[in-house]
Order: sequence, then C-alpha cells, then structure tokens
Amino acid sequence: MTAQSIPTDMARQVPCEKCPLRPLPAFRPFDKAELAFVSSFKRGELAVDKGATLLSEGSNSAHLFTVLAGWGFRYKLLEDGRRQILNYVLPGDMIGLQGTLMGEMQHSVEALSPMLLCMFERDRLMDLYRDYPGLAYDITWIAAREERMLDENLLSVGRRSALERAAYLLAFIASRAHKVGMDGKGDVEIPITQQHLADTLGLSVVHTNKTIRKLMDRKLVQWRDGGCKVLDIEGLMALANWSGLDEGVRPLL
Repeated sequence: MTAQSIPTDMARQVPCEKCPLRPLPAFRPFDKAELAFVSSFKRGELAVDKGATLLSEGSNSAHLFTVLAGWGFRYKLLEDGRRQILNYVLPGDMIGLQGTLMGEMQHSVEALSPMLLCMFERDRLMDLYRDYPGLAYDITWIAAREERMLDENLLSVGRRSALERAAYLLAFIASRAHKVGMDGKGDVEIPITQQHLADTLGLSVVHTNKTIRKLMDRKLVQWRDGGCKVLDIEGLMALANWSGLDEGVRPLL
C-alpha cells in the first residue's frame, strides 16, 4: 500500500507498527521503545475532505498531526483576503507544532485533497522531550527542515524569474512526492490549481497562466483540470538552476 492509496475508511485502524510510511527508505527506523511511545502518544486518525481547514491562524489546537496520506498547504491571509501559500504538506510532514510551542498558530493549513492524519495529544509532548531525546531531536530536525524549505522558497520568490519560480516549485513538490512514494508507477500528479500556483509564487493568475503555457510548450508539465502532471523533473530543475533535495534519511513521528 502506498501513501496515496490509504482509503479514508481506514480511519483509526492504522497502528504505528503497521504504518505504511515506515518501510519507505526516506524515513529512519524507530527502536522498540520509541515505537511503543509513539503508539501510546497517538490518539487515532482524522480523515478530512478536500478543501477542509485543518488548522486556522490564531487557533490553539489540542492536537499535533502527522500526514499519513494526501496533500495540503500552509498559508497566511492579509486583512483584505489576499493569500500567500507558504509551503505544501505531504505524507510524513507534521502539522500544528507551531501552535503547540508558540501558543497559537501563525498560519492556516488546508487540505488540497482528501487527507488522513495521525493525531497526537499536545499535552504529552513534554513526556517525549523528557524521556526520548532521539524523538526530541527528530522534532527539532523537522522544524529546522521547514525553516530550510521556507528559505528556499523565499530565495525563489525574491530572485528567480517567473518561469524559474514555477519550474522550481513544481520540481520541488514533485521531488518531495517521489521521496514518499506518491508517484506510483508514473509521473507525479500534483492536485493544485493555477490559483494555488499564483498564490505561492506571488504572481497574478494571468501571469501564472502564461508561465504554465511556457512550461507546457517545453513539455516539462501537463496541466489538467485536476492539477499538474510533472513530465520532466530534471528539466524543471535545470530550468530553475536547482540541484534538488539533499535530505538523506529523515524522521517520521
């Protein structure tokens, strides 16, 4: 079973010992004590529909989440409703840590597709920090990784051309999806609209449409009503002058 193929009717039926993400080479293995703690830390799964708001800016959730299946995105809004998408959420990513440590969420999270999430009780996080230094390091690594991704995204928005920005973003998302088995037997299909792309890149929808057409003319992507199919990750990387992900084995909570 791949990360994408977990049906939503399996909610509350995926024990940590049989997590479909753990066998993937992208994630480090747990020792028995860590796995036992995470299994007791977990309170079940939450299945959400496409378009659902998982966490809202200013909220204070009692739970942390790890994405088990599906796609989402983090974003902030200006008072007039304009949206900036900060990053995209894929299986293995943690949601809600910011609200746990800072008192409330500084951004919102929305589902791009149906999602299945593992829920963890925020109040037990101090037990993890006190008794499981390896897992505490993992959470620090996850937070540092998010900061690194935001650094890359800011560099792209600030210094790349519109075409290079779009190429980088799609290559970046597709590479991350490939790492967690979301490409199946073919090319990565990202369930985003042109509006999502525009809100991530800081471009108008008209400019974004023209940029996508240039990528399609180069046969790097294929755009459909359901989203974007990445045909040539290496071509996108070359266009963006991006050398790719360099993570090695990563933690999974």
